[in-house]
Amino acid sequence: MAKQSKIKPAKGKLGVLLPGMGSVATTFIAGVIAVRRGISQPIGSYTQMGRIRLGKRTEKRSPKIKEFVPLTKLDDIVFGGWDVYKDNVYKAAVHAKVLDKQLLDEIKDELKQIKPMKAVFDKNYVKRLDGKHVKKGKTKMDLAKALMEDIKTFKKVNKCARLVMVWCGSTEIYMEEAACHQSIKALEKGLRENDENIPPSMIYAYAAIKMGVPYANGAPNLSADVPALVQLSKKNNVPIGGKDFKTGQTLMKTILTPGFKARSLGINGWFSTNILGNRDGAVLDDPDNFKTKEVSKLGVIEHILKPEENPELYGNIYHKVRINYYPPRGDNKEGWDNIDIAGWLGYPMQIKVDFLCRDSILAAPIVLDLALLLDLANRSDLKGIQEWLGFFFKSPQTKKGLPPMHDLFKQLMKINNTLRYLKEEELITHLGLDYYY
Repeated sequence: MAKQSKIKPAKGKLGVLLPGMGSVATTFIAGVIAVRRGISQPIGSYTQMGRIRLGKRTEKRSPKIKEFVPLTKLDDIVFGGWDVYKDNVYKAAVHAKVLDKQLLDEIKDELKQIKPMKAVFDKNYVKRLDGKHVKKGKTKMDLAKALMEDIKTFKKVNKCARLVMVWCGSTEIYMEEAACHQSIKALEKGLRENDENIPPSMIYAYAAIKMGVPYANGAPNLSADVPALVQLSKKNNVPIGGKDFKTGQTLMKTILTPGFKARSLGINGWFSTNILGNRDGAVLDDPDNFKTKEVSKLGVIEHILKPEENPELYGNIYHKVRINYYPPRGDNKEGWDNIDIAGWLGYPMQIKVDFLCRDSILAAPIVLDLALLLDLANRSDLKGIQEWLGFFFKSPQTKKGLPPMHDLFKQLMKINNTLRYLKEEELITHLGLDYYY
């Protein structure tokens, strides 16, 4: 294995830019500030609470991730972003109704200081939103340049040494790769000519990567997952990752499915339904937007089980996913799964999972981890798609032609080994051959 170059130190402020400052982004921002103030703990954060084993088990070296690799300290993070509504973060967080108002009031002054910039928005891609706090421009290239000016100004005003961008906006309508996505030249031509195959999330991704800002996509949108932006990320030495934060029901699937497969249990059917009432629920109530999310959620089980390799166990699996908008539930999503499995001699059994989760509570620590690890990747001179960050995504972005890895435990091994590699520690395979010899 090639020797890894030294990681540059995390000196100065890190600006975390968030397109879409709704429930996820405001929960993330308020949470980090609460942790900085000593009001709460960063539970759910891999980088803050997770530990990593180094060397042999007998050495008993298991530092916290944040003590092992040189991550930006939480006190050195500065927040910014864009939204179609002009509410400051305090007002937006109160409206989202994810966090207790008592907690928000304790950090009210700091939250009120964070105000979104005007967003790049097109109702054709998210029909259920209708914000007016949006940028104007004759072409999509004009809008991209306006975002680049925002990035430049934010960095200067806030005296940031480095920036990262994490998409926290809505799910856009379903799209597939088009001609304008195949090269940097074609994409830039499409931006100048207002190509309909370039949605707002892709404009943000282009602006970030063009400016040398690492970019992660927290929604199932195409965004940076097209050849043109992968090429640009390599050309500009920018790490990128996506797609779609792994929370709620899909998180449970990537935990349970590997277990069924490991025990060679058959699966005949998996029915999943969700009810939620936040902004994301309203957006996904539109069939065109739901299809984007459906494709992201449906691929998880099939990629883990590989029915083509295991036809006796999974060849006839029926997998159905539903999302239902139910306003009274707010951000407190309910993910209900019925799983029909088969055991010895084909005898049927059932498993039912009812996950009463809080979507933004699960997503917020992912935003933090992605921001810190993308910055680490950038300081480690990594560029292009960061497949090792697939641990955080429903539909991990991979190099062209490679299937994504969805098994949560394999993903954990991959991310841990990547960090060991960056720090020139021995990789761990759990073979334990020294036990036998």
